[in-house]
Amino acid sequence: MSEINTVWPLPVRGPSYERADSALIEAMAPVSSATACAYLHQMGISRSFVAGPRPLTAGSRIVGPSVTLQFMPQREDVASGVDQEYVERTTALWAVLETIQPGDVLVVQAYGSQFTGCLGDMLVRYFKKRGGAGIVVDGRIRDAPRVRELGVPIWCTGTTPHYASQSELFPWAYDVPVAVGGTLCLPGDLVVADDDGPVVVPRRRAAEVIERSRDHESWEVFSRMRIDQGAVLSDYYPLTSNSRAEYEAWLSARHG
Repeated sequence: MSEINTVWPLPVRGPSYERADSALIEAMAPVSSATACAYLHQMGISRSFVAGPRPLTAGSRIVGPSVTLQFMPQREDVASGVDQEYVERTTALWAVLETIQPGDVLVVQAYGSQFTGCLGDMLVRYFKKRGGAGIVVDGRIRDAPRVRELGVPIWCTGTTPHYASQSELFPWAYDVPVAVGGTLCLPGDLVVADDDGPVVVPRRRAAEVIERSRDHESWEVFSRMRIDQGAVLSDYYPLTSNSRAEYEAWLSARHG
C-alpha cells in the first residue's frame, strides 16, 4: 500500500463583492430578526432563518454585512487533521480574519459539526481587535469561557474542545457563498441576529425590509400599549382597519 502524502491546500478566495454602505446598516439596526424574517417571507424569500446556531450569551444582538468562511470535509490526501493546528495559519481561517473591517459579521459554514471548533479564544480576540461586530457559526467553537469574556456576540450550535482541523473539516475558502443552517448567505448580505436567532437579509432587498419594518416596529409599540391597557388582542394584533386608524391618530399626536 502506498503512503498517502497529505498536501494542505492554499486558501481559496471568492471574487470581490459590493459592500453595504454604513447608512444602510445603521437603518437596519433597529430591525429584529423576527421582523426581518417575517417581511422577507412576505417578499417571497422563505429561507432566511439560520436554523441551529444559538447565542453563546443571551441578550446578544448584531446587525452587519457578512464576510463568509467555508469549511469543507477532510480527505486524507488533502488534509488529514493530524498535526494540522500549526498549519491552519496558512488556510482560509487565518486569511479571512485579515479582511475583517469594523462592523463585519463573520458567517461560517461548518455543517453543524460537533467535532470542529471553528474559532477559539485567539482568533475571536483578533476578530474583535479588527472591529468585527459578531460571528455566526453553523457549528461549534472552543475556549468558551475566554470567548465569553471577550464580549463578542456569537451564535453557534455549541462548544467542543477540538481545534478547527482536528477532526472532520478544514477551512477551505472565504468570500464565497456559504450554506448555514439551511440558508444561503452571499458575501455582503446583511445579517440580523438576536435571541430569536440569525437571519440573512439579501443586500439588494435590505432597503425594502427596512422600509416595511419601520411601520411594523412602530405599530407594535402602539399595540403593546393598548394590550397592556386591557384591549382585546384580536383588535390590535395585527391592526384592523379601526385600530389602524386609531394608531395613525396616536402616531400623529406623538409627532405633533
